[in-house]
Amino acid sequence: MRISTRLTMTVAASALVAAGVFTLSGATAQTASAAQSAQRAAAGTMFWAKVAANGNLLAASGVGNVNKFGQGRYNLTTDADISRCALTGTINTNGGGDPGPGSASILVGAVNGRTLFVRTATPSGPSPRSVDDDRPFSLLIAC
Repeated sequence: MRISTRLTMTVAASALVAAGVFTLSGATAQTASAAQSAQRAAAGTMFWAKVAANGNLLAASGVGNVNKFGQGRYNLTTDADISRCALTGTINTNGGGDPGPGSASILVGAVNGRTLFVRTATPSGPSPRSVDDDRPFSLLIAC
């Protein structure tokens, strides 16, 4: 009976150790997976573009094409879906040149999953350029 009790206790102790190892391994795997997900989310995806007033793409990452289709109106095509991304833009210098007097504004909006609409304006400019105006701009798209 002593051998049977000892064997039962050894098997039970082994089972507890094994269960603890599996539990620890599962917790470690879950922690590593959560850390990797958080790291990917923190890294995110960034697209950006610097565009001249005439629609020429001066520099970019993730933006492949600019279509200027009217006074102060541009469509930009991205390399990936941006429908869930934050869009921001600003008027800037055109390769180092002064973009001109007056205040300037920009509107950035998604046309579809891979296309942005940008509208630039000079609200304080002389007529008829007081609304839509060809202005150099930069975009930042954060996903």
